[in-house]
Amino acid sequence: MIEVEGLVFRYPNGFEALRGVDLRIGDGEFVAIMGENGAGKTTLVKHFNGLLKPTLGRVLIDGVDTRDASVAELARSVGLVFQNPDRQLFSETVREEVAFALRNFGFSEEIVSKRVERILGMLDLSEYADTSPFLLSGGERKRVALASVLVWDPKHVILDEPTIGQDYLQKERLRDFIMQINDQGKTVVIVTHDVEFVAEAKPRVVLMSKGEIVGDGRAEEVLSDRDLVDKASLIRPQISELADSLSDKGLPRGLIDAYSARSAILRLLRERHVPELP
Repeated sequence: MIEVEGLVFRYPNGFEALRGVDLRIGDGEFVAIMGENGAGKTTLVKHFNGLLKPTLGRVLIDGVDTRDASVAELARSVGLVFQNPDRQLFSETVREEVAFALRNFGFSEEIVSKRVERILGMLDLSEYADTSPFLLSGGERKRVALASVLVWDPKHVILDEPTIGQDYLQKERLRDFIMQINDQGKTVVIVTHDVEFVAEAKPRVVLMSKGEIVGDGRAEEVLSDRDLVDKASLIRPQISELADSLSDKGLPRGLIDAYSARSAILRLLRERHVPELP
């Protein structure tokens, strides 16, 4: 479990980025943290692996106070993929980049090879294995950064703006991949502005504004609440706007809840291991 209790964080210049945040994320939850730029989202998740330490309050990861653990110790259970992959990548080839953490953690070369090939295939990166990550597109580098974290199988996966730089097809694959690893019992936390992505994935949504949590609940409920969405400076999903328009004309909202049906179908396909139709 990730537990945040009365978290206050001030940067060295005195700016208070987090103002008494309380949050609990249970094992195996899928959570989207959303809000305007500067709301404190990235500052919050950087506390989950100890990159930042509380000014006041505390953060517990599976009962361990992050103030008492190093980033290296927390990294075994918390994998964080940065918003900007160029701050995370450093190796000469994609294969070496993805293998680095496994070797650093002491895995055998046989396991390293198997895991690297598997994750490269899952994220459509096999053809770039011997290419420098810095020669890839922004979206491809983002997937390399994701692969370099997921390869060591952390219990909690934190993704900061994972859809930036991804085209529609890659977003579809990314959403399906995230939901697959969540189905396997991993805690997945994403920081994102992509309301359409969240509306289809339907995680628990935590809305932030000015360093505080202003909303917390099911995606369908939180993203349909105009006041909450406005408070977090977001734009409601198109499906919610359409629902309101049709409801105003006397049509039942349930008739256009298409994304709910689609999500249920995709989950059923994954459970039965049936390939997704194009």
